[in-house]
Amino acid sequence: MSNRARFLIVCVVLVIALWLIFYPQLFIALESLRTSSGWGLAHYQEFFSERANIQATLNSLWISVWSVLLAAIIGTPLAFLFHRLEFPGRKTFSALAALPMLLPPLVGTIAIMFLYGESGIMTRSIQWLFGLSQPPFQFSGFFAILAVHAYTLYVYFFLFVTAGLERLDESQLEAARSLGASEFQVFRNVTLPLLTPALVGASLLTFLTSMASFSAPYLFGGGTRVLTVQIFNSKVNGDLALAYTQSLVLVAASLLVLIVLRHYETRRSYASLSKGAGTFRRRIKNRKLERIFGALSIAAVIFLLLPHLTILLVSFVEEGSWTTQILPPQYTVDNYRRLFGDPQFFQPIHNSVVMSLTATVANLLWGFVAAYLLSAKKPFWGRRILEAIILLPWAIPGTVLAIGLASTFSVHAPLRGQMVLVGTSWILPIAYFIRNAPLVVRALQSSFAQIEASIEEAAYSLGAGALYTMRRVLVPLVFPGMLAGCLMAFVLALGEFVASIVLYTVDNRPISVEILAQLRQFSFGTSAAYGVILILLIATAFLIARFASREATEISL
Repeated sequence: MSNRARFLIVCVVLVIALWLIFYPQLFIALESLRTSSGWGLAHYQEFFSERANIQATLNSLWISVWSVLLAAIIGTPLAFLFHRLEFPGRKTFSALAALPMLLPPLVGTIAIMFLYGESGIMTRSIQWLFGLSQPPFQFSGFFAILAVHAYTLYVYFFLFVTAGLERLDESQLEAARSLGASEFQVFRNVTLPLLTPALVGASLLTFLTSMASFSAPYLFGGGTRVLTVQIFNSKVNGDLALAYTQSLVLVAASLLVLIVLRHYETRRSYASLSKGAGTFRRRIKNRKLERIFGALSIAAVIFLLLPHLTILLVSFVEEGSWTTQILPPQYTVDNYRRLFGDPQFFQPIHNSVVMSLTATVANLLWGFVAAYLLSAKKPFWGRRILEAIILLPWAIPGTVLAIGLASTFSVHAPLRGQMVLVGTSWILPIAYFIRNAPLVVRALQSSFAQIEASIEEAAYSLGAGALYTMRRVLVPLVFPGMLAGCLMAFVLALGEFVASIVLYTVDNRPISVEILAQLRQFSFGTSAAYGVILILLIATAFLIARFASREATEISL
């Protein structure tokens, strides 16, 4: 590739990153400093002078910290249990333990509401069983939000710690034991330090996801104020100056935690000199203990499946028939007939698929070039800027991202890099593209990092052009990472709710927004049917990706 062509490609990638990712957040920062008399900190003084804003900030931080702790308490022991012990049902439950990933945030929140809400199935069952005149508990407020987060976010710790345990060298643990260390000392001094990157990564994702959470606080918050809901309410009420200020405070808190955790992680090296010793699982020889673990695994599987089964059950409920009964008294398939028979009801499904595919294709094209440039041995001007901008969406909650796009692209000012995109069919795919850009780029970067530079150079030396080398050499080599990144981008875009509820219009409303709209109209069966369709779309995407990965592997062999 010539230097001129490389320079042009770098310029295009940087311009897109600066314009779509960085500029809207810079716009928010500048607008939060703009006052009627000029520039200043008046909006921040107003923010910190109101007790409601202080309380919302503290609540967001406390909920996020407790979400990390609860997710770690659930996910980390599960990872150790199914990695270290061998018992009946281990493989099945280990696969099912990641089931919450198939539930988009809004769908999972609604499923939990149908289960544990004031009129939920479990709540009414307990009330009937003990003959209570009132529901035994009220599923709302601080603890309700934590319960939802714990159920949906423990998967990060389970997957990260499981991957970390797979990379551990069993011979190191045996060496520590042979030197007289107890099991607790081995865990504290050997296992835990080597798992630090996995624990920090899971903590970071859990904290940022909790700070950006909107569905659970919006539906179950009650009187508990959090920043994401405050931002949404300020935007709806037309108080954009306050929304900008609240957004910057939320981003600052997220960035602070990101910096602290990254600093903690980089204080020492966590690499080990592995001898390639495999994982050793201990078989439970006691038949009684074996049955106990088997029973616990079955109970855990049922518990994990309850939200999925609940959504499926409610999707067959006849509208208006379910009032005070524990289970729906009447069932029908009319909800699905309405979705597929009426274009008006099918439109959100079509919108979500089209917009998610559009955003994923854009993520693939731009992310492939960006990852290639960042992974190249030859440095270029703006490399560190590009790396920082790509990481930025990870620290920006969806509400803040949506507010930035809505404010930046609501007026026509070409000289300032602004155009009217709000209200068009492009605004949501752009939001999905920005939101998932880090995911795709990082997945591709990790794949590019494993390719020797000599392979590409050999293709050029044999007379292959840049495009031919890219298509026939590089793409097949990075295909697994590319597929994984695009799969997650598509799945997350399909179920995206936080940015969608701020930016959608009647014509481009996605499934997630339509689910909430049907819920507000007390059309429980229709909203659940949309949720089932969304889960099936995500499951189909995973199956297609698995088939494509297997086909690519067979071709490469």
